[in-house]
Amino acid sequence: MRCEICPRRCGAKRTAEKAGGVCRMPAGLVVARAMLHLWEEPVLSGKNGAGCIFFSGCNLDCVFCQNGRISHENFGKVITPAHLREIMEDLVSQGAHCIDLVTPTHFTPWVLEALDQPLPVPVVWNSGGYERVETLRMLEGKVQIYLPDLKYAMERPARELSAAPDYFEVAAAAIDEMVRQVGPYQIGEDGLMKSGVILRHLVLPGQMENTKRVIDYVSSHFPPKTVLFSLMSQYTPQSGATGALARRLNEREYRTAVQYMLDCGLTDGFCQELSSAKEEYTPVFDLQGV
Repeated sequence: MRCEICPRRCGAKRTAEKAGGVCRMPAGLVVARAMLHLWEEPVLSGKNGAGCIFFSGCNLDCVFCQNGRISHENFGKVITPAHLREIMEDLVSQGAHCIDLVTPTHFTPWVLEALDQPLPVPVVWNSGGYERVETLRMLEGKVQIYLPDLKYAMERPARELSAAPDYFEVAAAAIDEMVRQVGPYQIGEDGLMKSGVILRHLVLPGQMENTKRVIDYVSSHFPPKTVLFSLMSQYTPQSGATGALARRLNEREYRTAVQYMLDCGLTDGFCQELSSAKEEYTPVFDLQGV
């Protein structure tokens, strides 16, 4: 295939034998881990955990990625759509409250095969937010919950940190399409999310202006009770990081972001205590569950 799945539209030749493109993945599925994950947002994890399936490769190139072994180093196992379906059903049998597909964008056609029949729990599309609207439309009716990042509202950090200067324009259009598909968020009496959109934003050290602009956009663009907003604090410096990215987020920075969010009236969502950021947020990628 000549790939145009994501906004890069790189036209790379991806075959079963040959990887290509920005994602560096072949045609077909590559998975690094499947597990019950307790550290997603509470409305997804509940008491049993979200059934997370971590895909390899990525259409972004974030220098701070904490899942670098699978996103940048291509670690993973090639599987079929039928096997992916078996993994999903096994996670459901273990008590997963949802099936959480982590970074699946570049595998959309094959994921759709696995989702041909409905599952008894919501399907979560957990992505970097850098999506083609045309690709998302293929998912309508198959995905109940969208969990995109909204990493940037400024061009410079998007270009320098993720090699995607058009990130905000692309992600904003993609998120609007997600909201169109699934509507305002719905949470059941059990406290678990049934459908809707959760927007994630990771606060980066030294990037407070970008965080404030993201909050400005979300608070002004979406009416109350439309989307949930998750302000994340667990930034972890990666090998080779320089400047502010070489250190962890400090308490003053995160509290500034939280207060700004509240001052903007953005109260539908989740914050963390800075001390609650745990190593468990990043699983060990060892092919377990695959």
